[in-house]
Amino acid sequence: MKFPLVPLAVLALGACAGGGQLSSNTAVPASSDALAISAIEASVDSALRPLSEAAPVRLNPVKPAQPARDSLATPRICRAREETPAIYEQVMGEVQVVQAEIAPDGTVLRPPIYRKAPVPRIVRPRAEISFEAPCPEAMTPEFIASLQRALGARGYFSGNVTGRFDATTSAAVKRYQADRGLDSAQLSLETARSLGLVSVGAG
Repeated sequence: MKFPLVPLAVLALGACAGGGQLSSNTAVPASSDALAISAIEASVDSALRPLSEAAPVRLNPVKPAQPARDSLATPRICRAREETPAIYEQVMGEVQVVQAEIAPDGTVLRPPIYRKAPVPRIVRPRAEISFEAPCPEAMTPEFIASLQRALGARGYFSGNVTGRFDATTSAAVKRYQADRGLDSAQLSLETARSLGLVSVGAG
């Protein structure tokens, strides 16, 4: 049997309208309908109580996915610096051996005396050059061994393939690069490319 959900306040008003008086000391006769309604309200209240007393659910904020660091990293570019000393040559010139004798009023009493002697002349001034070079982590024993074999195939390296950038390898690199306009024993990136050790697009 289904009972309409009639609020208890309505029942109380109905009792008052019928001439009954409600007080704290007066017991209201419980009808079957009122008891059924009270039972339904108690069951609904007991059913909703666990939901109201349950602990709130915490939602952890979802962080946006970060792009992979390696996909955004730009290739590292390393540079080598080489100082080229000034080059002098000896040419014949005049060297002053006796200073001039001058009077207090500025009159030259005796002119200076010069003699012929070799004097230095700058052929090439000191300079510093900078160029792209393979980064240190790229100079592995396997890479250096390939460098030695590539220089050997071109007649610039005649030592053993050791995988070490020793004095023999450095001298071979310097000769190879000097023939191409770079006076340096440090391997340039352009040289590595010309030897087929680094792809053209690598940096």
